Amino acid sequence: MRNDITAHRTTSLPRRRVLLGASLLAASAALPGLATAAGGQARATRLQGVEFPNSAIKMAGNLYFPAGFTRGGKYAAIVSVHPGGGVKEQTAGLYAQKLAEQGFIVLTFDASHQGASGGMPRFLDDPMKRVGDIYAAVDYLTTLPYVDQARIGALGICAGSGHAIKAATTDRRIKAVATVSAVDVGAASRRGWDGKASEAEQIATLDAVARQRTAEAAGAAPVYAPYVPNVGDKTAPLDLQEAADYYLTPRGQHSNAPNKMLLTSASYMVSYTGFDRVETLLTQPVMIIAGGKAGSLWHSQELHAKAPGPKELAIIEGATHMDLYDGKGADTAAAKLAPFFTRNL
Repeated sequence: MRNDITAHRTTSLPRRRVLLGASLLAASAALPGLATAAGGQARATRLQGVEFPNSAIKMAGNLYFPAGFTRGGKYAAIVSVHPGGGVKEQTAGLYAQKLAEQGFIVLTFDASHQGASGGMPRFLDDPMKRVGDIYAAVDYLTTLPYVDQARIGALGICAGSGHAIKAATTDRRIKAVATVSAVDVGAASRRGWDGKASEAEQIATLDAVARQRTAEAAGAAPVYAPYVPNVGDKTAPLDLQEAADYYLTPRGQHSNAPNKMLLTSASYMVSYTGFDRVETLLTQPVMIIAGGKAGSLWHSQELHAKAPGPKELAIIEGATHMDLYDGKGADTAAAKLAPFFTRNL
């Protein structure tokens, strides 16, 4: 599905609020692929493009199959949820492949209104809709005869973590949930990337959204905000500088992730809380993985403190937020995720 749109204005927000998704924050033919398992042994996996319904929206996903997959078998399955502004082919897909190597069925998908998924207006980032995307992804997995409905888990990366936690608190079909570089976009929108933003910054953002909604109601063109700063912007926090290096360079860049979202998404984010009711409703096992040098570490620490059930906080010393998106950091995180899901699914 193409997402061509007319170019519209973009706007800058206070630097703490950049990376808004984490800070203001007919199946196709199967494609063969090879990946290297954590132990160094290459294991063949298969990737299949899929579509599934989310109310009136058609969702675009990728389904990863483990080596030796047979349709007559029964497999544990995991939904891998991408960060704000990302798409399924980036870090969520990398983790999906790593987990498929370990024997899991894994589903990634583009958020509604984004990437190759449907939904208008384009580039809307509404956290509760992203939680609904996960419900729909679990719905889809339950329809697959080779998925064991009693063994479905969720993995969220960055903003996808907050959405995965929110979904797990309210969808009991999710039996285990894990986070990597967790971010609750509601808390980040209110408190900034480093957790220290003032209420005045929050009010300034909401004032800008109010003016823009009024303008659009009168026929003005949409305004977009970037998720990450420009490459080389040294005024941004280190995590966000590194996010630009991932999203805006060949390291992780993808044509369906253009680093833009509707400015009016901000009001949905400020009113959202990904980790609310965790204390009473999140009884499933939780694995929380974060970098010791991540500016976002406070999200993982707060989630760990709140979670009442079986839980583990794994801090990877020396790693930043973005170090866990790919490379050795992702290898280290995946080596912790696979045993967690094996034990709990």
